[in-house]
Amino acid sequence: MSKISPVIGRYVTIEVDGLEYKVFYLENGTGQPLVCQHTAGAHNHQWRGLLEDEEITANYRVIAYDLPRHGKSDPPENTEWWKEEYQLTADHFVNFIVALCDALELEDPLFMGSSFGGNVALQLALRHPDRFAGVLSVEGADYSPGFYLDWWQHPHANAAQVCASGTWDLMAPQSPEADRWKTWFYYSQGSEAFKGDLHFYSVDHDLRGRLHEIDGDKCPVVMMTGEYDYLTTPEDSARTASEIKNGSFINMPEIGHFPMSENHDRFRIHLLEALDALRSVKANA
Repeated sequence: MSKISPVIGRYVTIEVDGLEYKVFYLENGTGQPLVCQHTAGAHNHQWRGLLEDEEITANYRVIAYDLPRHGKSDPPENTEWWKEEYQLTADHFVNFIVALCDALELEDPLFMGSSFGGNVALQLALRHPDRFAGVLSVEGADYSPGFYLDWWQHPHANAAQVCASGTWDLMAPQSPEADRWKTWFYYSQGSEAFKGDLHFYSVDHDLRGRLHEIDGDKCPVVMMTGEYDYLTTPEDSARTASEIKNGSFINMPEIGHFPMSENHDRFRIHLLEALDALRSVKANA
C-alpha cells in the first residue's frame, strides 16, 4: 500500500560571510523548531527517522538541512569555489547556522547536531546563547583531534569507498543491518566534502579551557554519545558536559557514532530524555 510522507523539502537562499548559498532543507511537524545538522560528509537524509516520528513532530517543527556542498545544497553561487580547497571553519559554520535560522524566521529554536554537528552545537552555545533555546550535542566534545587526514582524498584510493567504509566499525553491532548499510551508503555520496568538514572537526574546533564561558542558563547543553563511538567517546562527552554550567550527559548503550541513522528507534528514547532535560533547565532558570 502506498503512503505519502508528510515530510516536505524546500530551498532557501541565504548570504553568509559574503557567500550566497541555495540551501535545501526537509521539515515536518509543528511547535518549537528543532534544527538538525547531519554528520561530516553526509546529508539530511540521516534524519529521516526523526522527520517521520509522529510523537516528536507533534510537538516540534523538525528542520534538517543540507550544509552547502552536501546533498542537495550546492557550493556557493557567487564565487569560483573550485579554485580553492574547501576547509570548513568554526566561524563560517556558526555564521551559516545563525543565518539559516534567521532566514527561516525561527523563534527560540533548539539545535541538534551529530559528530562535527555536535561540536558546532557547543560553538553555538558559546557564541550565541541568546539565539538558541538550547542545544543537543550528539557525539560531540570540546576537542576531537586526529581525523583531518590526506588519505580521505588520496588519488590512490577510492574516496567514496574509503569514507563510507570508515563508518562501519563506528556503528554498534546491535543496530539493524539495513540501517547500517544505509548509513554506509550516505557516506559513499559525500566524499568530496568529507575532508573539508574534518578541518572543522579536528583542527579549528577547540574549546578546551573555554567551556566555563558557556551560559548554561540562557542556552542549556545536553550531550549524548553512543557507547560504540571511539572518535568521541562517552568519557569525552561526559567530561565536556561536566565543565559546562547546567550541562548534562546521556550515555547511549548499544549504539554508535551515527545514532539517528543507524538506529533511530533506540536513539529516539534518549532524545526524548534529552528534550525533557532541556525543558527542565529552562523551567528552573
